[in-house]
Amino acid sequence: MTRTVARVILAPRERQVVEGLANGSTLAAVALDLKIREGTAAGYLKLAKHKLYGVSESAAALAVGYATDSITCPELLDPEGLFLPCEQRDLVPLVARGLASAQMATELDRPVVDIRSDGRELMEILRAENRAHLVTRAWQYQILTAEQVIAWLR
Repeated sequence: MTRTVARVILAPRERQVVEGLANGSTLAAVALDLKIREGTAAGYLKLAKHKLYGVSESAAALAVGYATDSITCPELLDPEGLFLPCEQRDLVPLVARGLASAQMATELDRPVVDIRSDGRELMEILRAENRAHLVTRAWQYQILTAEQVIAWLR
C-alpha cells in the first residue's frame, strides 16, 4: 500500500527561500540573492516550515518539500559510484527529520562521538555544505526517498 500526504502549497517567496537553502546557501545569502532582508527571509522560512507539517529544521523543510512536491526536486544523480557505509546511510533519514546528534545516537543506540564522526564523513562524501544541502544531495543520489519522509510524517 502506498502512503501519500497532501501537497503543500507554498507562497512564491516561501518556496524561493526554501529552494535557496537547497544548494547549501545560508539564509543571509538567500536573502541577498532575493534582494530582501535576512529577517524577511527568516519570516518566509518560518511560514514555510509551519506549512510543511510544522517542521522546525531547514533540512526537514527540504525533505518534506521534496516529498510533497511543494518545491522543485533536484536533478537525480547516478548512485552507482557512491559508496556509503550502513552507519552513514542510516543517518540520512534522521538528518532529514531534523534530529540532533544526541537524538540520532539514542535512536541508533550508538555513541554520540561515532554519530558525529559518521556525519562529518557523510557530509564530505556527499559534498554537502550543511544539513539542508545534505538532504538535497541525498535526494539527488536517491538515498532519501519520498516514502521515507512520508513514513515519519504519519
